[in-house]
Amino acid sequence: MLIERFQRGDQTAFDALIQKHQARAYQYAYRLARDSEEASDVVAEAFVRVYKALCNFKGESAFTTWLYRILTNCYLDMRKKEKSRPSTSLEAVLHTDDGELERQIEDPGRTPHMEAERNEREQTIERAVERLPEYQKAMIMMYHVEMLSYEEIAQSLNLPIGTVKSRLNRARLSMREILRTEHDLFVAA
Repeated sequence: MLIERFQRGDQTAFDALIQKHQARAYQYAYRLARDSEEASDVVAEAFVRVYKALCNFKGESAFTTWLYRILTNCYLDMRKKEKSRPSTSLEAVLHTDDGELERQIEDPGRTPHMEAERNEREQTIERAVERLPEYQKAMIMMYHVEMLSYEEIAQSLNLPIGTVKSRLNRARLSMREILRTEHDLFVAA
């Protein structure tokens, strides 16, 4: 096993561990952050933390469960730091010596081939998830997107299963309420 090899001093085992889990870690981080750069930062920080703590990993939970816990904590830590930093608004027009240029920001999440109705549904759900408190957002992502079980989420977040179930239920109720409001606004428009 890669973890045991690393714990015995084989540094190449850690590289193999990253290769094995990097894509899935990035997908999870991207679903939380909805930004490719932030997701990359979350994954990088998470693997630094994994490297520092892997010698103490006892295997009481699955490595992926432990990794999701670290990824979630890195994401939440970055969000806390972000909220404490002042933000600057981007202007729609950029002034240069040659005149004005319209600033264009590419959205990598959507492709031109997506159907308009599906796109609208996705956007509505994404907006609803973004409105959730961070811990509810993580619960929704872990259970409904990453397909983790209650037990895996409980291990990842170091919570009792009953707490996971009640928080996930509250997150779903919040989503339902947000989507009902969003739906009403969309139909009325």
